[in-house]
Amino acid sequence: MKGFYGSYGGQFVAETLIPALDNLENVFFKLKEDDEFNKKVNYYLQNYAGRPTPVYFAENLSKKYGIEIYLKREDLLHTGAHKINNTIGQGLIAKYSGKKRVIAETGAGQHGLATATVAALLGLKCTIYMGSIDIKRQQPNVKKMKLLGAEVIEVTEGSQTLKDATNHALKDWVTNVENTHYIIGSVVGPYPFPEIVAHFQSVIGTEALDFFKNGNIMPDYVIACVGGGSNAIGIFRAFLNENVKLIGVEAGGVSDKDGGNAKTLNLGRPGILHGALSYLLQDKNCQVLPVHSISAGLDYPGVGPEHSFLKDSGRVEYVSVKDKDALYAFRELSVSEGIIPALESSHALAYLLVNRDLFRNSKVLINLSGRGDKDFIIVQNILNL
Repeated sequence: MKGFYGSYGGQFVAETLIPALDNLENVFFKLKEDDEFNKKVNYYLQNYAGRPTPVYFAENLSKKYGIEIYLKREDLLHTGAHKINNTIGQGLIAKYSGKKRVIAETGAGQHGLATATVAALLGLKCTIYMGSIDIKRQQPNVKKMKLLGAEVIEVTEGSQTLKDATNHALKDWVTNVENTHYIIGSVVGPYPFPEIVAHFQSVIGTEALDFFKNGNIMPDYVIACVGGGSNAIGIFRAFLNENVKLIGVEAGGVSDKDGGNAKTLNLGRPGILHGALSYLLQDKNCQVLPVHSISAGLDYPGVGPEHSFLKDSGRVEYVSVKDKDALYAFRELSVSEGIIPALESSHALAYLLVNRDLFRNSKVLINLSGRGDKDFIIVQNILNL
């Protein structure tokens, strides 16, 4: 069925939004085949964002752990993460559609920052919704968004994190759909948003696969962190038809108790959140459970519908790591390679390092989705920095 990945996805939204979603679908599929549009996207990706990003062989870490560890360096992009791949594409969709305003939700602040950046570049008004808790723990990105001219609206209801920021962004879009484009930051939400985001993030995997094919080698594993799941889908899609094991790493938080983690694909069951059917952390009454992760970008009770499909199909294995293990990987990459990773990316690396015996003598590609300067407020006291 249109808009579904297996049995997941769809458009579970107010009837008034269906025409807007249909129009967005038509515009997207027309533009993705348009040479002029793609030329513009590629121009900004290369000359503004800094693509292509390298695949870096982490020699010191590899020697220490007896594993060939490669890093896809999305942390080197302008604004510090993979999010700008998507915001450039969607910002141009807004421009081509005649929309004067963009909105976005953000948790770790990287998507908000990337949206504010592209809005400034393209001359668009910008509003960012962000939970109170995330505003406190991601102050550097909040200040950057404001400097770039974005209005940052603090969300004080509910969990005061990404879920409720998304709720408010969706309400804004319903009210202002005529002049506003909603730049969703991950492969979530009603169709066609998951497909749009996956399309613009797929450049990550395309570049990575080209690197290995040009070297006549292939990784044994590709590992990426999973919250909503855009960086993971971005790198997984290119390897789906290759003889490569794919692993998505969720946030295990501090415990396995309800509200102590964000292990949606490991502990959740199918339900509807933010306009799509996918795996969801919910109680016996189908109410969304509170979640926790030291990483604001993984602090989300749902996941993209394509990930739900890939889990059920068995093509991707979904695992989790605890906060403490992510912090271990955060420090380990910093002191071993001089690369400070985002806490989100640290989860992917942590699964490899903590389970090192499973990967001995293997080639492993980690998607380093972002850099860690945004996380210093969180880690400085824990790591005695």
